[in-house]
Order: sequence, then C-alpha cells, then structure tokens
Amino acid sequence: MGSVEAYETAGGKRYRVQYRTPDRRNTMKRGFKTKREAEQFLAITEVSKLRGEWVDATKARATVGEMASAWYDAQVQIKPTTRSGYRYNLDKHVLPIWGNYRLTDISHGAVQAWVTTLGQEREPSTVRQIYLVLAGVLKYAVRDGRLPRSPADGIQLPRLIKRAHGYLTHSQVRMLAEECGIWSDLILLLAYTGLRWGEMAALSSDRV
Repeated sequence: MGSVEAYETAGGKRYRVQYRTPDRRNTMKRGFKTKREAEQFLAITEVSKLRGEWVDATKARATVGEMASAWYDAQVQIKPTTRSGYRYNLDKHVLPIWGNYRLTDISHGAVQAWVTTLGQEREPSTVRQIYLVLAGVLKYAVRDGRLPRSPADGIQLPRLIKRAHGYLTHSQVRMLAEECGIWSDLILLLAYTGLRWGEMAALSSDRV
C-alpha cells in the first residue's frame, strides 16, 4: 500500500501520495490540495493495479502523433497497398485533427463526434477506413501500457449500404466487343473468364 503525507508550500499545505508501480518502482504524485483528494487518488491507483489497468502517467502524456509513428512503423505484416492507405488516412484525416492531442485527453464522445462528422461528408466505407486507422493507433497505445482502454472502442459507425450491380447481357457483351474492333477478343476474354484487368495484363501467350 502507498501513503499520503502533507508538506508545506508557499501557497499553503499540500499533500503527496507515495506508492509502488506494478513493477515495484517507488513513485510519487504531489500537489493535492486536500487529504481527501490524495486518498482518493491512492485508492483508485491501488484498484487499477489489482485490475491490471494501471498506466504510467508519464507514458500516457504521449501525443497521438508520436504514437501513430510507432504504430505505423510496426505495420510490417500488411500488403504495401494497405500500408499506403494507412499512411494516406493518417496524413489526410487523423493527424490534422488528433496529432497534437495527448492520449489521455481523448474521450469516447470526441471520437464519436468526429466519426459522425465524417459520415456527413463521406461514404460509409471511407469513414470506416479512416476510423480504423485511429482505432489501430489507440489500441497500440493500450498494448504499450499507455492507456487502460481505447476511447475508440464501441464507436457507432455509419451503416454500409449495398448497391445493386449492373451486368451486361450476352447480346450487350457481343455489341461491346464488336464496337472495340481489334480488341474484341480481349473484351470477350475479360467478360467470360472473370479475369481482372491486372490479371489479364500479366498473362503471357503460353498461358492462354
């Protein structure tokens, strides 16, 4: 258990709390104006240690920008195109809003309001991609022991709307192929094999 002690300052009596961190280091927090405030802080600290939710206050003062850099560098398991998308959403949407915020200054409500605003301006799928980047940064902060939980958990995201796809009939495919002249065979290949353009372009003659 920790302890509460009084000390004198130019502004009057203040209280400090001494306690041990989960890794058995002695530490202290000063500046409480009343003994009750100091005792409440100590009680909350001890409970958070028992629950495994204790966070070092100095680590929690890191900014989202600092955490985002560490998170992005750690994304070594994803495809280059996905990584590029993360970089774009970080620079375009996340860091301009959240970059200078300390981790402990971000609330669940603030994240929800941000997502709601994004949903008024962008497609639901785009909003989800942007949100996932901020959520990834904050989850990384939790795993790194900088936050007890992520303020981005449980956010209500805009509902994805399924859109009807239009498909050509056989006669429409034939008409399109005829209009393409020397490329008619290529149109038919794409239409009836299901190949995408990049897959078709990578084919060599001995594979056809």
